[in-house]
Amino acid sequence: MTASRAPGRASAPRRGFTLLEVLVALAIVAISLAAGLRAAGVLTDNAGRLADVTAAQWCADNQLTALRLARAFPGVGDADFRCEQLGRTFEGKLVTRPTPNPNFRRVDAVMLDEAGRVVVSISTVLGRL
Repeated sequence: MTASRAPGRASAPRRGFTLLEVLVALAIVAISLAAGLRAAGVLTDNAGRLADVTAAQWCADNQLTALRLARAFPGVGDADFRCEQLGRTFEGKLVTRPTPNPNFRRVDAVMLDEAGRVVVSISTVLGRL
């Protein structure tokens, strides 16, 4: 007599994933996680940059407002200043230039970061009283 299968047991196909399928799935998950981490890092950097730009803009606005409140006609030239906002110290420059009308001056408040790059620049025109 020959060996036979147990009665009632049919040959069932194997179930599950092959090693190659598992490796491909792991590679896809790893790439997705890496992209997500990169996006989260970029968002964090952007939030920090936004805080810096906002604080620098406050400094520039404060300097221009102080000039308006002084009610003095500014002379042409450059002036450096420092400002502290949100626990950081910003370096700034007030750049005053003449305009075609001698009764007005253009004043730019330029805020710089630690490397000397412009963070924000705000301009206004002040008139003779």
